[in-house]
Amino acid sequence: MRGRDQAETVALEALGWMAGAGDLLGGFLAASGIAPGELRARAGDPDLLAAVLDHLLTEDAWVAGFCAATGHRPDALQRARALLPGGAAPHWT
Repeated sequence: MRGRDQAETVALEALGWMAGAGDLLGGFLAASGIAPGELRARAGDPDLLAAVLDHLLTEDAWVAGFCAATGHRPDALQRARALLPGGAAPHWT
């Protein structure tokens, strides 16, 4: 993944995929407390996109479904997440 713009594009693809994947988007809205109108208004917000990826990454089946539908490699979501706010790996030393 080349940079933050590409990471945001992957996250937007993930958001679109979630919208068509049964009640997955509804689960995200319920877990995050974001209303549908706010989601539309903030769809390009890097913090929101990071939350989308965080949610999607909680289930291997969702990651696999997204990758199968979009042709992304299985590690694409993790690489994208690392480039968005709060995605840096913690340093324990």
